[in-house]
Amino acid sequence: MKKIFHLSSCSTCQRIIKELGLGKDFEFQDIKEKNISAKELDALKKKVGSFEALFSRRAMKFRSLGLNEMSLSEKDYRKYILQEYTFLKRPVILIGDEVFVGNAKSVVAAAKKALANG
Repeated sequence: MKKIFHLSSCSTCQRIIKELGLGKDFEFQDIKEKNISAKELDALKKKVGSFEALFSRRAMKFRSLGLNEMSLSEKDYRKYILQEYTFLKRPVILIGDEVFVGNAKSVVAAAKKALANG
């Protein structure tokens, strides 16, 4: 499976999509138009190890809801990602059995390598 969870309004997501040359063989899911489902999120968690790894602390609502002052559990991370699309760290790229989360240079480089090998 080749899929990317992204925001079409996010310039960083668009830059990464362009940089990786993602085309018609990829399924694109704009999380603002269609938020990630509980089933999809649970499947990603199994691959990356935790909901926290999929959670974005950069989301505007992280501070405005006071979450930065709370001790969040895995259950909390899951709940917030399902409630509010901006809490999903993005982009999330699935290439076969591999999952690449976020926009760090090392993550993008690893995704690029996986695409070249796949």
